[in-house]
Amino acid sequence: MKTIRRLIYREVISAVLFVAAGFLALFFFFDFVDELPNVGKGGGAYGLTQALVYVVLLQASHLYELVPIAVLIGTIFVMARLAQSSEYTILRTSGLGPWRALRSLLVLGAVFTVVTFAVGDYIAPVADRTAQLLKARFQGSISIGQTGAWLKERRPEHTYTVNVGAMRPDGTLEAVRIFQAGEDGALVSATQAETARFAPEGWVLSQVQQRLFTDDAKGMPRVENRQLPQMEWATDLSLEMVTVALLRPERMRTVDLFQYIRHLESNAQTTQRYEIEFWRKVFYPLSCLVMVVLALPFAYLHFRSGGITGFVFGGVLIGISFFLLNNVFGYIGNLRNWWPWLAAAAPGLIYSMLSLGAFGWLVLRR
Repeated sequence: MKTIRRLIYREVISAVLFVAAGFLALFFFFDFVDELPNVGKGGGAYGLTQALVYVVLLQASHLYELVPIAVLIGTIFVMARLAQSSEYTILRTSGLGPWRALRSLLVLGAVFTVVTFAVGDYIAPVADRTAQLLKARFQGSISIGQTGAWLKERRPEHTYTVNVGAMRPDGTLEAVRIFQAGEDGALVSATQAETARFAPEGWVLSQVQQRLFTDDAKGMPRVENRQLPQMEWATDLSLEMVTVALLRPERMRTVDLFQYIRHLESNAQTTQRYEIEFWRKVFYPLSCLVMVVLALPFAYLHFRSGGITGFVFGGVLIGISFFLLNNVFGYIGNLRNWWPWLAAAAPGLIYSMLSLGAFGWLVLRR
């Protein structure tokens, strides 16, 4: 039985690696073509070599998304090929029953689950951050859209809302705006700084323009304008929190997401989007187990000459549909305020029922 398991494991792993490499090559080509217009920007320092390195670093995030799909397609190909060549029939007569085959594939699926989690939680975030810093080094800074990143900090008497336009590779913040509100929600001050850097007890703002909204002796509202070359602002907002806010949620580590969610909750901010991404980080690697179960029934089908191509194409469609459904449920869950864990787990639950139904109908009934 060890020989049979080694045969299946070797064939499946080889097929999964081949499929993943093919998809990565395709994504690499599209990303590189998309990056070509940026070559030559930043005074010409951002050249073709830097663009190639940047695109290579992006492939880690693609690999995280592709592993479950590659597992499905690769396993379907191996199971269908073994069935077409009657090798699987020989394996069945050698003692490889349905439950033993399922157990063997689940062990392999667990290995791919660990690989997916490691890529998504350790390799992809580091690679994506390195790619952004590389691009910022030659093109200026890291920014998020046209509105920048928004953060909030609550204190006993005041609430601060902070907007950061961009961040340089050395950690210096650009286009910083700080809005201070009182207990009643009224605006107390509005501070704008060209740059800000992190200090042990807060931020050091440079080239500061500040407006203070107060009342004069007669109780009439008054606006006081101040310009300062430098100003210290005491805050608990750290470099890690700003970096997390600048990155997309799907590119964060699970621990960073959890800590950022706690920070948002403590400041009475909405966490729906980040909670959905957190639970997707938890459930997405487990989809590798679902994919191997979904592929097993293909070993019990009867194939004619050349019929394997259609089933592999069907596996591609199933994998793409899972990827699309995973994104659709994330968007719907965010719009409809579903339970975050349900929005993240729903695609996996649907395909789990499909895989178990196919296993019961095509395998156990035979």
